[in-house]
Amino acid sequence: MSGIRRFVVNSSSIRDGYASFNDELHHHIARVLRLRAGDEVLLIDEHGRRHNGVVDQVTQEWTVVRIIATETNSTVSDLLSISVIQGLPRGERIELVLQKGTELGITEFSIFRAARSVPRLSADKLQGRMERWNRITTEAARQSERPDYPKITWYFSASEAAASTDAELKLLLFERGALTPLREVIDSLPRPARIAVAVGPEGGFEPGEVEIFSEFGFIPVTMGKRILRTETAALAMTAILQYKWGDI
Repeated sequence: MSGIRRFVVNSSSIRDGYASFNDELHHHIARVLRLRAGDEVLLIDEHGRRHNGVVDQVTQEWTVVRIIATETNSTVSDLLSISVIQGLPRGERIELVLQKGTELGITEFSIFRAARSVPRLSADKLQGRMERWNRITTEAARQSERPDYPKITWYFSASEAAASTDAELKLLLFERGALTPLREVIDSLPRPARIAVAVGPEGGFEPGEVEIFSEFGFIPVTMGKRILRTETAALAMTAILQYKWGDI
């Protein structure tokens, strides 16, 4: 299988034993890699299922793959589930979190409009932004050879984001006040199956937002005396949790 091209796809593109693409993946297969009918490929969907296939057609508009066999990747369910609930930061910082977080194994990104979020995404711009964010995570999953790729959800408030998870362990990074060190929390607990980490935008959380997350069971913790940028905090926390309980 080492010479077979591997692609991350959405399961909605697979129907009745065939997978078809007319987007960037079609361009990558047909124009960049120049695959042709008869070439073997491996398609991996968002659930970690592996679809062995053969390119059936390559036209100007479409690439069609005939599915030979499908198998479930049991390693996906065994991996540590980490959800990052990220207050929307400025500029391209969220894209860095999405790209590098995908490489580190984040399972889900919940992006929300925090009180201190400077960008204000309107409804008409949200769809385009979501499409770009999903392209970033899909490409990062492909390059890092993940067996799946993360889900991205947008929330319009901290209360919506805080209520969105049923994780066993919920952590909130907060650099102000009398806080519990992260090390103290994770050293006292057995391995949880699902973890949620809430991170504020530039400037952090407002006190009212901390209260909201706390009401939903989030534990405010600190990673020490250093004040990390929002994009650094999310990635550092993920690396720590993967080292403690994951596959690093």
